[in-house]
Amino acid sequence: MTTYTMPVLTEPARVAQNEAILVASGDLRLSANQECWAAQHDMEERIIAAFAAEGITVRRGHAYDPVEEHGFISSQRMGMDVFQNIHPEARLIVAEAVWQYSHHVLAGLRAHRGPILTVANWSGQWPGLVGLLNLNGSLTKMGVRYSSIWSVDFTDDFFRRGIRQWIAEGTITHDASHVRDLVTASLPADEAALGRALAAQLRQEKAIMGVFDEGCMGMYNAIFDDELLNPAGIYKERLSQSALVAAMRLVSDAEARQVYDWLRDRGMTFVTGPNEETDLTERQILEQCKMYIAAVRIADDFGCDLIGIQYQQGLKDMAPASDLVEGLLNNVERPPVFRTGSTEELYAGRALPHFNEVDEGAAVDALVTNRVWTAMGFDPATTLHDIRWGEHFKGNGVDDFVWVFLISGAAPPSHFIGGYAGASSERQPAMYFRLGGGTLKGISKPGEIVWSRVYAMDGVLHCDIGRATAVELPREETERRWQMTSPQWPIMHAVLHGVSRDQLMARHKANHINVVYAPSAEAADRALAAKAAMLDAMGIKVHLCGI
Repeated sequence: MTTYTMPVLTEPARVAQNEAILVASGDLRLSANQECWAAQHDMEERIIAAFAAEGITVRRGHAYDPVEEHGFISSQRMGMDVFQNIHPEARLIVAEAVWQYSHHVLAGLRAHRGPILTVANWSGQWPGLVGLLNLNGSLTKMGVRYSSIWSVDFTDDFFRRGIRQWIAEGTITHDASHVRDLVTASLPADEAALGRALAAQLRQEKAIMGVFDEGCMGMYNAIFDDELLNPAGIYKERLSQSALVAAMRLVSDAEARQVYDWLRDRGMTFVTGPNEETDLTERQILEQCKMYIAAVRIADDFGCDLIGIQYQQGLKDMAPASDLVEGLLNNVERPPVFRTGSTEELYAGRALPHFNEVDEGAAVDALVTNRVWTAMGFDPATTLHDIRWGEHFKGNGVDDFVWVFLISGAAPPSHFIGGYAGASSERQPAMYFRLGGGTLKGISKPGEIVWSRVYAMDGVLHCDIGRATAVELPREETERRWQMTSPQWPIMHAVLHGVSRDQLMARHKANHINVVYAPSAEAADRALAAKAAMLDAMGIKVHLCGI
């Protein structure tokens, strides 16, 4: 008889009824995990105390690492190993005070059968709210049931009521009364006809999204299967960041200098210094200018209608950050790029929409926005922001909850007060980008906007869409908010219409939110209707939020 070595499988020990296990997904970069650990540890202590007051003992599912000097799960392999020792029916708390790579814990969460609670601290310091929303969007795409909660200090009634319900029922119920499904018959006739016509055009003529490597920073929710995209007329061109670096080497120093001079001639400020490790240098800027030219040329070579650069994994170790590049691409007015050895300008007079961090939900949204806004004669410059944080503000004609929408630099200058003259470029933080590179920073101008998010749920694409107003706050308040978040990055002060803080957090299925301006409130309403009609005709389930 043949003798085989059979695997021996053991089930983790069961967890008592009055216990819960806490895990913390972190960054892939050691420097970020070390820098952010203090905030995470403080939050965990508060969460443990809050649950203790309800009779639940919370213990960590993985230990602090004295060598690496943090207590995060820092890789997918580590996450799998951690979950091998957690009983699949245990109460599980995923606590996030930082940006985290969701795929570190998705394998364990996909198989987990017990109640899952995602928790974040209401703070702009490190993007824990952003990490929470990405994890929630990823769990939604996977079809994993979870509950979610957030708090400033974990002593407020909202948080305590929420965890009491979760302890008793395994779920938390949030108010979703701001959401209603689109009824196409209620749309104005002209805008509905435009949306349907643009959707039909897209299905017939088809569009290509150029994807420079999928899966940025573990953003599982940002990857859409071809089967979801192709019926609407959208196809992927799978490109490589290594090809982008190779193409940068073919761009001459003189061409890069022309882009740099073009930006300075329009009044853009570059905050430079002599130290490559800590300052933005002219060398880094010129490398970014080469990346901008290379990206446009590759997009043209493959006939792309829009492109997305992953930029975190791999590229960050080869070149300066791509944020300046991305913001320029999203703008209609931008430095001209010519075909190699030719005077033919590529994408002349047009934005080449860029979906930051290769977020394909943002890509679909940006493509639709570009088609609708262009057809209506509006500036189609669009961007995605992180939903970073926010507080109520009273003054300057504002008395409302004002969100801080903040992205790492990929915002178009036409969104800023002063345009290019109001824009600056500052070095990306070294803990994220060792090789530097500048942002495209500015303060978003006051005006009427349409916000939206395309996401995957139940095996199909959905879109939440609503209206908002970008407001101008006093400069000292803007500076305070910048210092509480990331002062190198562009900022938008947004007041959502008919959607509260907690309603957005409970409903939103991504860390990103797409925003686009319209000339007036009336124009924004019409453009929203046309966009909703186009999305619906593309087979995307549309949900109106706060409208």
